Amino acid sequence: MKIAMASDHAGYSLKEEIKQYLKNEGHEVLDYGTHSEEACDLSDYIYPASLAIAEAKADRGIFIDGVGYGSALIANKIYGLNAAVCQDPFCAQLARSHSNTNILCIGAKIIGSAIALETVKAWMTTDFLADIDKYKNRVDKVNQIAERHLKKLSEI
Repeated sequence: MKIAMASDHAGYSLKEEIKQYLKNEGHEVLDYGTHSEEACDLSDYIYPASLAIAEAKADRGIFIDGVGYGSALIANKIYGLNAAVCQDPFCAQLARSHSNTNILCIGAKIIGSAIALETVKAWMTTDFLADIDKYKNRVDKVNQIAERHLKKLSEI
């Protein structure tokens, strides 16, 4: 699977660790930065990585900042993206199986690398329960909201 990754300075170190884990698992990683712990603006990295997913240049994304919410706010502004902040494996599993998220956002100031790696593993190995009507219907409703209020990249 092709994974777009991005972080700010607060998430840089954890991004590097997760990136290596994903590569070891056989995934291709597209690293949109940042490439150091020097202070930076989150949107300069999360936005291009989000566009890569929206344009199908990547299958999913993993974004890391201080608490995860900034990344999710940016990603969820783009049509076709469904980002969730998850700080443990249980939430990551539910974010995939119940909500079909395509972006995982992690807060590097909230959890350590051991829990972060388990969270990524859970999210990467969980499938959406599309054959269960209640989850499919919920996701369909969210997608209908996006259809009404977000512009597709082709419309911009």
